Amino acid sequence: MMLPCGCGLPHCFGRRALIAMTIAGAIAPSGGKAAPASAGPADPTLIDDLVVGNHILFDQGVVDGFGHISARHDKDPARYLLARSMAPALVTANDIMEFDLDSTPVDPRGRTPYLERFIHGAIYQARPDVQAIVHSHSPSVIPFANTKIALRPMNHIASFLGTDTPVFEIRTTGGDATDMLIRNNALGKALATTLGPQAVALMRGHGSVAVGQSVKLVVFRAVYTEVNARIEAEALSMGGKPEFLNAKEAAAATQTNEHLVGRPWELWKRHAEQNR
Repeated sequence: MMLPCGCGLPHCFGRRALIAMTIAGAIAPSGGKAAPASAGPADPTLIDDLVVGNHILFDQGVVDGFGHISARHDKDPARYLLARSMAPALVTANDIMEFDLDSTPVDPRGRTPYLERFIHGAIYQARPDVQAIVHSHSPSVIPFANTKIALRPMNHIASFLGTDTPVFEIRTTGGDATDMLIRNNALGKALATTLGPQAVALMRGHGSVAVGQSVKLVVFRAVYTEVNARIEAEALSMGGKPEFLNAKEAAAATQTNEHLVGRPWELWKRHAEQNR
């Protein structure tokens, strides 16, 4: 198709025509590469859960002005949903953006995405089972990311931690002069490799990432990762050696708990809504 540029010649592609095509999505903002296609409207229930999940995580002290939660698109596993760059407690349905698994926005409409969206795209690529992801800097967790003390399940509620919570070291991939942020796909893939098949990975000098098979489950895991870190730190401060769940106990408890996440979800949802 040929568009006039204002010079009167129909074969001339002028600046206005190029801008119009870019806005229409024919040319990606980065130039040359076509913008990713949308998977279409997501299930409104999924969008609502994602918005509520943001609010719960803030209300439960897992995130503050920073941190984020995403969900894989229900219409296409090669797309995911994540709010624009903003404080989680303020997220609304209109703030939810769609991304491909390279973490390229499908239709940004002037909205700024999170710098660390690559965490989400890389993990969704590596883990087809994962349907939702939380990245946070919850304060009780960071000491375990920065020491040689392993974060392990103190009780049945945190059984998803298993017997080994891996720690991501950004220096291995990014060198010793990064700003500690997962700013690109290479760092995202390195984090996904460290996570492996686990439910949670810690990030040295940064925070953690939790994954799950639903928004409700990943919120459950993110909240109880923080709770377990507080309990373990308290146990360690008593001077004894904590007794953790063993592998069989952790597996059995996890199987039970995954059917019960709706109970705390409804409580947390009501409390978050009352505090808004």
